[in-house]
Amino acid sequence: MKITVVGTGYVGLVSGTCLADMGNDVLCLDVDAAKIRLLNEGGIPIYEPGLEALVRKNEAAGRLRFTTDIEAAVAHGTIQFIAVGTPPDEDGSADLKYVLAAARNIGRHMQDYKVVVDKSTVPVGTADKVRAVIAEELSSRGVAIDFSVVSNPEFLKEGAAVEDFMKPDRIVVGAEDMRAIEIMRRLYAPFQRNHERLIMMDVRSAELTKYAANAMLATRISFMNELANLAEKLGADIESVRHGIGSDPRIGYHFLYPGCGYGGSCFPKDVQALERTAREAGQELQILRAVEGANEVQKTVLTEKIVKRFGTDLSGMTFALWGLAFKPNTDDMREAPSRVLIGDLLAHGARVRAYDPVAIDEAQRIFTGPEHADRLSYAENPMAALEGADALAIVTEWKEFRAPDFDTIRARLRYPVIFDGRNLYEPSQPRDAGIEYFAIGRK
Repeated sequence: MKITVVGTGYVGLVSGTCLADMGNDVLCLDVDAAKIRLLNEGGIPIYEPGLEALVRKNEAAGRLRFTTDIEAAVAHGTIQFIAVGTPPDEDGSADLKYVLAAARNIGRHMQDYKVVVDKSTVPVGTADKVRAVIAEELSSRGVAIDFSVVSNPEFLKEGAAVEDFMKPDRIVVGAEDMRAIEIMRRLYAPFQRNHERLIMMDVRSAELTKYAANAMLATRISFMNELANLAEKLGADIESVRHGIGSDPRIGYHFLYPGCGYGGSCFPKDVQALERTAREAGQELQILRAVEGANEVQKTVLTEKIVKRFGTDLSGMTFALWGLAFKPNTDDMREAPSRVLIGDLLAHGARVRAYDPVAIDEAQRIFTGPEHADRLSYAENPMAALEGADALAIVTEWKEFRAPDFDTIRARLRYPVIFDGRNLYEPSQPRDAGIEYFAIGRK
């Protein structure tokens, strides 16, 4: 099948590459000439395990190409995926200008039937706006060409996106005409050979499904974080509580890990956008407002523990920081708890020496102020970050942090103290090595 993917960001590049790997002829479009040049020269603009090799493989096979030519991209694919960014607007709503610009270009240049697929995470009602924009462009050209608008939200986890696309839990498609439904069924048939994963529904339900899924996961995280904070006050151990409630099949163990808050490009933005959508419909989602507020507070929990241990004036102190990305296996630092902790430590007068396996370049792009140049530095490995440091804070649960040499940590730190924002260790492990250990909700 001939497929065009508009946008070569996280969702677009992963989707286009995986579709090409199933034998489809995929052309990826982006208006960012630098990004397309990078892709055509053998690089990729994001870090995602397994993606670069898959891009190169399908480029070499001639199934995956990249362009800035809008007219050629519209002409290429019967299926036109819109996978552009929907950044939060000032009021928390999703900004649809890139989505609607992509739709307008399709309407401006299409010469035959197209299935226009909203792959970006968009508010309920976006398909109607996309349909109206395309119809407006066709009318201005004085032509009548059939097209369909479909919602096909992505459910990709950063760090496991290729696996998620190739072996999906479910494929949600919102469509309301049989021609588009049959085309989408054919497109996704290779991804569900073992059993049916395709869930067909109306367009608005598909649009809401994506927001509902992310909001539910964010809710579980914030709920567990609040329970962990309560467990500390009551002298309970949140890990025991997690096992106790997770063993109930109605609850399960997924997303029950407390920590120093969630971040990334999805949960914060989508929770805000769903709240905004509800307000526009005359309803307040009180639970989601609490979820968002609890998460903002949780991002300061490590700062509170550090200040309680060392006082408010941290001048002259250096803190080693393990982890910058909002989660492992990505370099994404959008809304990352590390950003809050670094800002707090610098505000209290401290220095920070940070290490992350893949996100240091992204951190250097973000932290460009004079205070960062003077008091924020980066290390080549976890143990190098400890050199000359007073204490260690952990904010990302990379695998390489899970089994450290605690004796070496104790020897290198001026004060052998670990502030663990991801509960990586049993408290007895660092304690037996003579290290003070402050986690989230652990006894």
